[in-house]
Amino acid sequence: MSISGLNTLKKGQHYTAKELDSFISTTDAVLLSNNENQLFTDPEREYKVTHELDGFFEHSEEDAEKHFREKKAYVVEKA
Repeated sequence: MSISGLNTLKKGQHYTAKELDSFISTTDAVLLSNNENQLFTDPEREYKVTHELDGFFEHSEEDAEKHFREKKAYVVEKA
């Protein structure tokens, strides 16, 4: 599966770590994984997109406030 030029992932679809790496390298998005920091260690491991979010809250160190960031975020789990 090639995702060259793809600007979104689809909930319920499976992607290899290699495909996710390519996607996140070219897209302004966030990937959240249940695989801790090992998401990209095995390029052929498959992940399923379980959630797609339009944004998230983030704490700012600058003003000590919480701000909503309008940025796509995807939750992926090992398939």
